[in-house]
Amino acid sequence: MRLKTWLLLTGLAVGTMACGPAAEQSATTAVEATTTTVPATTSTTPPTDTTTTAAAAATTTTAAATTTTAGSTGTSLRGEPVDLGPPRGAELGVIGVRYNDVLNLRQRPGADQPIVGRIPPTFNGLIAQGETRRLPAFWTKVSYQGTMGWVNMSFIAYIGRTDDVTQQTIDHFGERPEASTMTELGQLVAEAAASDDPPSRIVNVVRESTGDLGEVTFDVVGLGDDSVRGVRLHVFGERVDTSWRLRTVEQTSLCDPARGMDADGTCA
Repeated sequence: MRLKTWLLLTGLAVGTMACGPAAEQSATTAVEATTTTVPATTSTTPPTDTTTTAAAAATTTTAAATTTTAGSTGTSLRGEPVDLGPPRGAELGVIGVRYNDVLNLRQRPGADQPIVGRIPPTFNGLIAQGETRRLPAFWTKVSYQGTMGWVNMSFIAYIGRTDDVTQQTIDHFGERPEASTMTELGQLVAEAAASDDPPSRIVNVVRESTGDLGEVTFDVVGLGDDSVRGVRLHVFGERVDTSWRLRTVEQTSLCDPARGMDADGTCA
């Protein structure tokens, strides 16, 4: 009887020793698995299923994009890098922005990204940084008075040569056009220079000023030319009774930032 009792107690002791290490190993494995998962989700709760893991990954990506600085070229930047933008060091100007508006300089590519600068219309002196991305709109990195950021390429161009196109404008109308205001006169001249296919975007970029001589400036963007992004029309008028009659028109070429400009200011 004593022998049976001793054998029974011995068997229980051996069983207990076998379960102890196994339980610890199981617990250690669980901890290690949890530890491995946590860094992948950074600040989020460790995922418990596939859906939670996907949501945590999305949160992590957003956080990484938020902490990227304006000058970063890291993988958190949106869009696809392309070679269709202006080269590093190119000097560009703002186009197609109304006189009472601004071109936003963004911290990263995208219209919903934080604004780090507001560039006035017709500003000339943005310095390209040689980085362009497609989102699908094209965004390029520039320096604006020492601040780095990204701008939509639809609103920048090389500011090219300026020519007198007064006679061509008169020939188009058959006479010197007149209008009740300088803004209306400028609009008439801009419409004469615009394209129907593709339709041009006509923007009053410098508001009218009047005195002995009136003047106003319009950008006509989108002319269906691979090299010429558009033209800037500086329109001068002279007062005739209660109207303004065209006096002269100066036309500046706005050259595509992806194609460049020749030394004489001609669009390449």
